[in-house]
Order: sequence, then structure tokens, then C-alpha cells
Amino acid sequence: MTKWEYQVAPVLNHVAGQILNNFGQDGWELVTITDNGSGNLVGYFKRPLEG
Repeated sequence: MTKWEYQVAPVLNHVAGQILNNFGQDGWELVTITDNGSGNLVGYFKRPLEG
């Protein structure tokens, strides 16, 4: 069974693409992205645990 680790991070609108690409290069998969209610985006990421 795969075990996962998770990351929650702000995603700034003006550099969203770069932020998402950086997480992807580090092996993170975007699960969902939401608006935190004040106009700021928050990304939820996961990747398999190594080991």
C-alpha cells in the first residue's frame, strides 16, 4: 500500500504557474486548489513517501 506525505502551500496568483511547476519538479502532485475566502489561493499537494 502506498503511503503519502502532504503539503499545503499558498499559491500566489501572479506566479501560480511557476509555483505549481516547482512543486511538480519536486515530485508533488496537486490534489486541489482552493480560495481561502480572502482571495488567496491555497494548494494541497501529495507525493509518495520514500522508504
